[in-house]
Amino acid sequence: MSQRSPARQPTHPGAVLREDVLPKLRMSVTEFAERIDVSRQMLHGILAERNAVSPEMAARLGKLLGNGASVWLRMQQAHDLWQIEHDKAKELARIQTLTAA
Repeated sequence: MSQRSPARQPTHPGAVLREDVLPKLRMSVTEFAERIDVSRQMLHGILAERNAVSPEMAARLGKLLGNGASVWLRMQQAHDLWQIEHDKAKELARIQTLTAA
C-alpha cells in the first residue's frame, strides 16, 4: 500500500461519496439522502466539501454502507487536521514543545 505524500491534503469524505460511492451505487443524491434520513441539502453540503462529516452523519453513512462510522470520522479528521497544520503552520511553529522530566 502506498502512503500519501504529506504535502497532499487528505481527501474530504464528501469527495469519496461524490466520486466513488454514489456512482458505484448508481444512486441519486436525493435517494441516498432519503436512505440515511437527512435532507438533500445537508448531504449536498458534504458532497460539495462545504460541510464536514459529523459523528452523527458518520454513523448514518457507516450504517448504510456497512463500513462503520469510524471510517468516515477518520477521513474527516485527517482532512481537518492537515488543513489546520498547513493553515496555522507559522503559529504552531512558535509553540514550544514541552518534555516530561
